[in-house]
Amino acid sequence: MISIPKEVQEFLPGKLAWVATSSPSGEPNVTPKGTLKLLDEQHITFADLFAGKTRQNLRDNAKIAVTVADLTTNKAYQLKGVAELVESGDLFSNVAKALKQSHQGLPEPRYVVKIAVEAVFDQSGGSEPGKQIA
Repeated sequence: MISIPKEVQEFLPGKLAWVATSSPSGEPNVTPKGTLKLLDEQHITFADLFAGKTRQNLRDNAKIAVTVADLTTNKAYQLKGVAELVESGDLFSNVAKALKQSHQGLPEPRYVVKIAVEAVFDQSGGSEPGKQIA
């Protein structure tokens, strides 16, 4: 496991994330997640509100990629790692409480995905797109 660089930690809040998973047969699934949060310098989380393909794919294959972009600045990062499905406990309760307090009218999470980040890539435009930075 690596430490997520400070510039990436500071970049993540408020961004829409695109989460990629794969079924055992290799069928890709990419879906937006608006609840991405930095948990600590080695983990990110998101609440899965609908428990569809993402959940099944992660049960079968815990590898995950998350891309977060800011189109106004052309900055983007991809974080890859291993996901854990959390359905109870402090982390789940804290995420559910924060969602409820956000007053966005979102349903309660079915589960929370906790990702142990193993690699971070700079996906920004420039001379070295795709360069691994952690």
